[in-house]
Amino acid sequence: MADLQRRDPDRLLPADPETRAIARDLYQRVAGRPIISPHGHVDAALLHFDEPFADPAELFVSRDHYVTRLLHAAGEELGSLGVGDAAPGDARAIWRSLAEHWHLFAGTATGYWLEEELSEVLGVEGEFGPKTADRVYDEVRDRLADPGFRPRALFERFGIEFLATTDDPLDDLAHHRAIRASGLPGRVVPTFRPDAYLDPARPDFGSRVERLLATTASPATFAGYLAALEARRAYFAAHGAVSADHGVVEPVTADLEPGEAERLFQAALAGTADPRQRRAFRAHMLLQMARMSVEDGLVMTVHAGVHRNHSRPTLRRFGPDTGHDIPVPTSFTEGLRPLLDRFGLHRDLHLVLFTVDESAFSRELAPLAGFYPAVYVGAPWWFLDAPDSIARFRSAVTETAGFYRTSGFIDDTRAFLSIPARHDTARRADAGFLARLVREGRLSLPRAELISDDLVGAIPRRVFKL
Repeated sequence: MADLQRRDPDRLLPADPETRAIARDLYQRVAGRPIISPHGHVDAALLHFDEPFADPAELFVSRDHYVTRLLHAAGEELGSLGVGDAAPGDARAIWRSLAEHWHLFAGTATGYWLEEELSEVLGVEGEFGPKTADRVYDEVRDRLADPGFRPRALFERFGIEFLATTDDPLDDLAHHRAIRASGLPGRVVPTFRPDAYLDPARPDFGSRVERLLATTASPATFAGYLAALEARRAYFAAHGAVSADHGVVEPVTADLEPGEAERLFQAALAGTADPRQRRAFRAHMLLQMARMSVEDGLVMTVHAGVHRNHSRPTLRRFGPDTGHDIPVPTSFTEGLRPLLDRFGLHRDLHLVLFTVDESAFSRELAPLAGFYPAVYVGAPWWFLDAPDSIARFRSAVTETAGFYRTSGFIDDTRAFLSIPARHDTARRADAGFLARLVREGRLSLPRAELISDDLVGAIPRRVFKL
């Protein structure tokens, strides 16, 4: 891995000297611009309580499934890494494990981000590896004890203008109220994430819906269920939310008659719905979410194509979000047609579509966004939020949909210290892509400069209605 004290100022920029010079200028235009992060998973409590980070191992390893999944693949037990509900374990031993396996992260986006965090955020110098693990651990621990490295101080230092968290529909959003009242520069807002209340295949679906209905004093009918969801969306909007996020395996929609929707809802609530009925109910509810977004103005983001919790033994032992979500092939065109027939021409709907199936970018998402006013192509997400993947995304999407039918960069992270690293990565990758277009005579330099500015400012502000 690279020496942390000698970060190349032109890292990730094109190797060709003339193209690199253009890319360097484009990057420097936006390098210090404020960060707009309209989709991510930072816990609002982190910024409310502003407590020091516990230790280097928890911050960099245990709570980051990008890291633990690769360590697990190399034979490390997740329990020994402090994953899930496992005991925290020996923080220094977990850190040493990361150092011993540091070579595994060579060439990966995760390794690059970790280097950026250690060097650019924490100011740690020198090579990281087994021989220096304890020294680096001690330096990181000492930095984290400094008030200047608490969450709120870092939030200001990172230049975050807008940060959206991801929240359960029944969350009282007390942390967000406290943050807003505290005077923290920049906006921190919730995001409505109703997946657990829309999927009858979940074992806790019935109990969750019952709590939803009780919270909103709604009857146990399909109409009452819709009204309850609408009420909670309104509650989130009143607390600053700008979007509702939906994680689905398949982006399939259906427009059902009210009577059929009622029958499916009752079967789902009773736990008697079969797989076909559960699929139809999910499809109808995704369409209903679009209807609600047309009516209340919340941006609708759809993150599709991930088989959640692929390892059943791991799920049973450690719970969800522990590194074993795996992408699957994904198709949008036919599945979204019922939704787009009803709402695709509504300019009040902003439907941002994300995929981890790269083949869908040029085959489906760019053509959809190139026609439907409601549709935008979401930035490379999850396994694709890496330098080369970002370049491939731009190549796949731009020739059909251009730059202005895309979302702007989305960091989608739980790892707070990685936010500036991820946004910087995207800014460098986009600078390189724009520079190539300038060198090839496909863009003028002034146009490339404007696009570079808009990719980090005007585009995400417009798409997410900021």
